[in-house]
Amino acid sequence: MQLQLTKPICFFDLETTGVNVATDRIVEISILKVFPNGNKESYTWRVNPEMPIPSVVSAIHGITDDMVANEPTFKELAPRVYALIKDSDLGGFNSNRFDIPLLAEELLRAEIDFDLKKALCVDVQTIFHKKEKRTLEAAYKFYCDKNLTDAHSAEADTLATYEVLKAQLERYEDLENNIASLAEFSAHKNFADFAGYIGYDKKGEEIFSFGKHRGAKVADILEKEPGYFGWLLNADFPLYTKKVLTRIKLQKLNNKLQ
Repeated sequence: MQLQLTKPICFFDLETTGVNVATDRIVEISILKVFPNGNKESYTWRVNPEMPIPSVVSAIHGITDDMVANEPTFKELAPRVYALIKDSDLGGFNSNRFDIPLLAEELLRAEIDFDLKKALCVDVQTIFHKKEKRTLEAAYKFYCDKNLTDAHSAEADTLATYEVLKAQLERYEDLENNIASLAEFSAHKNFADFAGYIGYDKKGEEIFSFGKHRGAKVADILEKEPGYFGWLLNADFPLYTKKVLTRIKLQKLNNKLQ
């Protein structure tokens, strides 16, 4: 089955130094770009994370410090990565909660100002969990009757994810073959930032989803407690979260000046 696309979609997978979106780094990225006419382009890069890869993490994906020592940094690769994804929707396996937030962090560190919220995001893991509740290896076996022999290789995981989504569309008649519907079905709760620190209330206004101000309007708190805004910007929050907070504060200021 061919995906019904109105624009390209980039399936991608990251191998990283760990699972902390705010502090860990990419060591391998693979992107499979699928065009509306069915044509595909595939790219895989090893990345020097400019920090040690913990041995327990290397044991999972097989990438060691020596293997990436002479590879380009993500900042060097960032313009090529962004050129690939900027006109596309995005797809991945657990991508809404991990790969997309971490990629956003890396692009912001590389001083590429962008807004991935403009892209529709299809999380194949969410579709799988809502339908079958398994892992990627099990999904690949279940839907495609194939063994994922090179699991935790970014390229193998990316190709498997693309194949699983196509098989899901064939299996489930209630899944619509368009990216907007798939993105909606695979979405978790709607957040203003990728990490889930800022949500929305019933009126669509940004609210804090953590801490002592949980449920309070972000704009109100940032105005009443400027020190809290300063703390948020200096604390260990993701860069994209800080970008959203800054946007809300500036928007509030602009509204007052008008």
